[in-house]
Amino acid sequence: MRISRTPRRAVAAGAVLAVLLPLSACGDGDEGGSTDASGKIEGKITFQTWNLKANFKPYFEGLVDEFEKKYPGTEVHWVDQPGEGYADKISADAAAGTLPDVVNVSPDLVAPLAKAGIAMDLDKAAGKYEKEYLPGAWKSHQIPGTEGTYAFPWYLNTGPLFYNKRLFKDAGLDADKPPKTYDQLFDDALKLAEKSDGKVATLANVPTIEDFGRYGVPLMDKEGTGFSFNDAKGVELLTKYKKLYDAKALDGQALTATPESTGKKFLTEAVAMNPGSALDLEKFKKDAPQLYKNIGITPQISSTGKDNMYVMGVMVNARTKQTPAAVAFAHFVTDARHQMEFAKKVAIFPSTEGSLDDPYFTKQDGKEETRVRVAAAKSIKTAVNYTPVLFSEQMKVELRNAVARALQGKESPKEALDNAVKNCDRLLKQS
Repeated sequence: MRISRTPRRAVAAGAVLAVLLPLSACGDGDEGGSTDASGKIEGKITFQTWNLKANFKPYFEGLVDEFEKKYPGTEVHWVDQPGEGYADKISADAAAGTLPDVVNVSPDLVAPLAKAGIAMDLDKAAGKYEKEYLPGAWKSHQIPGTEGTYAFPWYLNTGPLFYNKRLFKDAGLDADKPPKTYDQLFDDALKLAEKSDGKVATLANVPTIEDFGRYGVPLMDKEGTGFSFNDAKGVELLTKYKKLYDAKALDGQALTATPESTGKKFLTEAVAMNPGSALDLEKFKKDAPQLYKNIGITPQISSTGKDNMYVMGVMVNARTKQTPAAVAFAHFVTDARHQMEFAKKVAIFPSTEGSLDDPYFTKQDGKEETRVRVAAAKSIKTAVNYTPVLFSEQMKVELRNAVARALQGKESPKEALDNAVKNCDRLLKQS
């Protein structure tokens, strides 16, 4: 996947996958391929990444060359697809039977492929490698209600909350004591809005499914048959956001905001807090030196004690003609050594067991960028991907629309979430 300035998920049109895949999928995963990866590693395979070529071409070309030298008789054709329309491209190739042998996916993308029998079950084909990965990362590509694991975990990401110390001071808040709990966050946001006469908001994003997860809301039943984010705690969170919105403590453009637009709001000091990653600090230093001088860094706010984690994976096409080579290459890309090499080129984190204990992720050197990386690496050991694997892009739109109706006063928070759950459950059954 494209590695963005912030660790926000890429938008994936899961609904398109759900619609197109059944046209060609037999659902048994055995058409043209096998989960037996024990044979000789040889033959030609195609490896597809997600908008990584522009910035990491030498790394991936070196990776391919190294694999081909290690396994004479293999040939890896690397293709890279743009970030825009990536899910559409996967669905079209899957429907046409032209999906590459090894594919960069996110959990929400792999779910319909697994259900359609197109993603290989790695518990069967590569279960011996499971112990090499963090338990939470290995489980991230498992589908509720379905047996198996459908992608090797690749890189992970998380990040802190940045806050503007100057804006906190101007509002009479202690800039050295940022909010640590949701109650503190909402209290500080209301005070900041009041002191600035509604000119400065603290937050620029409406709550998404991961925010409900961090707040401690149960999102879905364990069987994967229905959603539950409309429970009392979910209603409580949305009610608090409604209060922020009315007080202008939540940015007025939050209903249509994107990660890029909220990042710009923070960069121009129009909002007081925004999630980010170590990558942001360089941008602040270059493009907003005044902000950089006043930047504060604090952990994600979570009622569960666990931060949110974004996950990328590498899937093997169940219909590959070269199962041993495809499985070997997918493992090669995601093994500990290569993940560490990649992590040192960009602000991401390895999903392999023990890698986060490397001095690169544990040793301070006085730099702010290192402080963010070390703190994030520590939190990611226990972090979870709150977004349910079965929560498609269409469902995200349903939740976003429900949140908007509640914030605008068109529906009560309870009514809005009840309707969102009802519509998401309907979409779940259709898929």
